[in-house]
Amino acid sequence: MPDVVSIDPRTGQAVEVVAQETTTAEVDRLCAAALAATPGLEALGRAGRAALLRALADALEDRREDVVGVADRETALGQVRLNGELTRTCYQLRLFAEVLDEGSYLEATIDHAGDTPMGPRPDLRRMLLPIGPVAVFGASNFPLAFSVPGGDTASALAAGCPVVVKAHGSHPATSQLVFDILAAAADKAGAPAGTLGLVHGVQGGADLVAHPAVRAVGFTGSVTGGRALLRIIEQRPDPVPFFGELSSLNPVVVTPQAAVERGPAIGAELVGSFTLGGGQFCTKPGLVFVPSGADGDTVVEAMTEAVRGTQAPVLLNEGIATAYDRVSGGLADAPGVEVLAHGAEPEENGFRVAPLLLTTSARDLPEQVTEECFGPVSIVARYHGAAELLAALDAMPSSLTGTVLRGRDETELPLAVSAQLRPRAGRLIYDAYPTGVAVSWAQHHGGPWPSTNSQHTSVGTTAIRRFLRPVTWQGAPVDLLPQELTDDYRGIPRRVDGVLELPR
Repeated sequence: MPDVVSIDPRTGQAVEVVAQETTTAEVDRLCAAALAATPGLEALGRAGRAALLRALADALEDRREDVVGVADRETALGQVRLNGELTRTCYQLRLFAEVLDEGSYLEATIDHAGDTPMGPRPDLRRMLLPIGPVAVFGASNFPLAFSVPGGDTASALAAGCPVVVKAHGSHPATSQLVFDILAAAADKAGAPAGTLGLVHGVQGGADLVAHPAVRAVGFTGSVTGGRALLRIIEQRPDPVPFFGELSSLNPVVVTPQAAVERGPAIGAELVGSFTLGGGQFCTKPGLVFVPSGADGDTVVEAMTEAVRGTQAPVLLNEGIATAYDRVSGGLADAPGVEVLAHGAEPEENGFRVAPLLLTTSARDLPEQVTEECFGPVSIVARYHGAAELLAALDAMPSSLTGTVLRGRDETELPLAVSAQLRPRAGRLIYDAYPTGVAVSWAQHHGGPWPSTNSQHTSVGTTAIRRFLRPVTWQGAPVDLLPQELTDDYRGIPRRVDGVLELPR
């Protein structure tokens, strides 16, 4: 089988052979082991899986220096960023342990037998159960938080689902190292063999999605990659849920009052946001609506000055750098689009690119500017009045986020903008910037297409819901019920005969 090679994006040169691409037979073995592990992982119970997640976080913390060193060499994201990402990764593992401790995610519900206006009702008891083995695809831009030990893995394990991860080709050495750390920690924590598996290579990923043991797929990546996996799923005899977060434009609206009050600061902050991490965030603000006139000019002038002062960032891989040059060049050449500023041109080898700021009119938005360009580019759309702004927003595709930068105590226009953005975004942001996604109980990271399932999130505690399915027990003897559905159990919140009961 072909070698899996780790490349240093700062030089563009191969550094080491990490593994061989996973064969179809090996994928079958890993998936069979995951299926065999499913009953044992569920049998660990909430307390056992919480202990497992905490053990995984501790193991990563113990190897922090090694993990960050390899990830930096392989992604060029920098040790400060990667240390923060590892902290986030460990935090979300521990947060899902708290989800298990608290227990409301089970949606445990009991309706005792009795008379109703419809007639007699049988005893009904319902809760959520693990869906089965999950395939997780690591993302290029987050080698830890959205990769082998990331949120998809953490939420699936918390649900009681074994995980087989498709390592991303941009960071195979990081993926292999982290997997080895997690697999050893899982074994030490008493998890059944097969709880975690790792696949390398494009064909291995395709075989993984097609495997009958896999019951759900989590994916963060391009629309092209997501569509390819959807086609495989559609061809299965039993199509399974596909939870894909694929791309996002993330429009930002600067109101006239905000431009008056803090135009220069907004301009500098916007550039900081869209160039953060080389513009390789799914929440990067790719289109900024700025009012016409002198006040809006202060925003644009600050953005122009800031972009001219940026250096050429190193992108994650050759494919991303090549696509950035092609797509950003096409944007610059689109009708009605002008180049406002370039950042520094690359002077070294590796996958470096120049940041770019463009401008156009909100009244006649070219179709190209409503498509995501992964990398450090953003487009300023100038608008004349609220009607023109709202009409332009009405033509926007769906995004992960929509942002409103408003003036002090301003309400009327922000409300109108929010009404346009809400059907198109999973997170509405006010007086802040979309890059950065806090991991919390209230977080939502998703939205309408190109997120593939608008009802679920890939970040935050409710991400666990993707990997659970409801089951109802009717007339079941007490000795056949899960502990959480027995009458005397009081360890988690439950709804009993329509009334919410808190634990005691």
